[in-house]
Amino acid sequence: MLKNKTVLITGADGFIGSHLTEKLVKEGANVKALSQYNSFNNWGWLEDVECKNDIEVLCGDVRDNNYIRHITKGVDIIFHLAALIAIPYSYIAPESYVDTNIKGTLNVCQAALDNNVEKVIITSTSEVYGTAKYVPIDEKHPKQPQSPYSATKIGADAIAKSFHNAFDLPVVIARPFNTYGPRQSARAVIPTIITQIAAGKKQIKLGDTTPTRDFNYVKDTCSGFVALANCDKAIGEEINIGSNFEISIGDTLNLIKEIMNSDVEFVTDEQRIRPKNSEVNRLWCDNSKILELTGFKPQYDIKRGLEETVKWFSDKNNLKKYKADIYNV
Repeated sequence: MLKNKTVLITGADGFIGSHLTEKLVKEGANVKALSQYNSFNNWGWLEDVECKNDIEVLCGDVRDNNYIRHITKGVDIIFHLAALIAIPYSYIAPESYVDTNIKGTLNVCQAALDNNVEKVIITSTSEVYGTAKYVPIDEKHPKQPQSPYSATKIGADAIAKSFHNAFDLPVVIARPFNTYGPRQSARAVIPTIITQIAAGKKQIKLGDTTPTRDFNYVKDTCSGFVALANCDKAIGEEINIGSNFEISIGDTLNLIKEIMNSDVEFVTDEQRIRPKNSEVNRLWCDNSKILELTGFKPQYDIKRGLEETVKWFSDKNNLKKYKADIYNV
C-alpha cells in the first residue's frame, strides 16, 4: 500500500525517525525526510542511514507553518515524529515543548488539511497515561500530565483528534510505548546503561530503578507505524504500539549486565531522579487493539532486542558519538 506513495517524515533525523525512513524506503515509498534546520547542514541520524541516496532530505522546522505548508504539497502520507521528548529538559524549558509539540502538530494538521493529504500518522507516547491506574494499559486509560512533556503530547494528540472530528482529516494517533535500540539518545535509560558499561565504567549512574516499562525494539515500533498506515480502520483512532511485556528498570539493568558480561555496580544519581509526582512508576501496554486492527505482533523479545542494541553501541565508531560521562537531559 505504501509502494510509490510520497511520504513525508517529520523528525526523520531522530532515533525512531531514521529507522522509519529506512523501513519506508524498503517498502517502496518515495520518502521526503525532514531534518531540523541547522547552519552545520547536519542531518542528524540520517547521516548514518543505509538509504541516504534514496531519499529527499529537507531542512526546516515544524514550528514554521508556512514552511510545513510548502513541503506537504504533493504528499500522500505524513508520519509526524518531530518533537521534543526529553522529560528532564521539559522541567526547565516547557515553552519550547509547547512550541514544538503542540504548535508543530497544529502546523502539520493544518498543512495536511490544506493540501489534501491522504493520511496523517501522529506520534504520541505512553507517557500521556502517566502511572498506570490499571494494567495492562489500553487506549481508554485516563490521561495524566505528570510532566510538561507529557502535557504537551496530550495537547498535541487532542489537536490532531480535533482536526479529525471537525474537518474529517484522516488522522491516526500511534502511541508507542518505550522504544529502544541503535541510535537512541543517551538521555534514555537503556543507552545510559550500555554506554557507561561500554566506556569501561565500574559504576553506573542511574535514577530510580523501581519503575517498570514496556520496552519495544525500534524495528518493531516502525513495523507498527507501517501497519497503522496501511489500515484504514485505524483512522480517527488512538492505538498503542507495545509488547504487552512489563519489566523493571532494575531487571533491565541486570539483563544488560548479563549480556555484556559486566560486574558493574549501580549508583543513585540524584539529578537523574524525577520530582516525586512526575515519575511514571508503571507502564505496561495492552496491544490488543493494534493486533485486532492490523495483525501486528512484535518480533523482538527484550533479550534479543537488547543483544542487537548492545552490539551496535559496542562498535567504537558508534560509541564515540556519545558522552558517557555527561548526564544528557
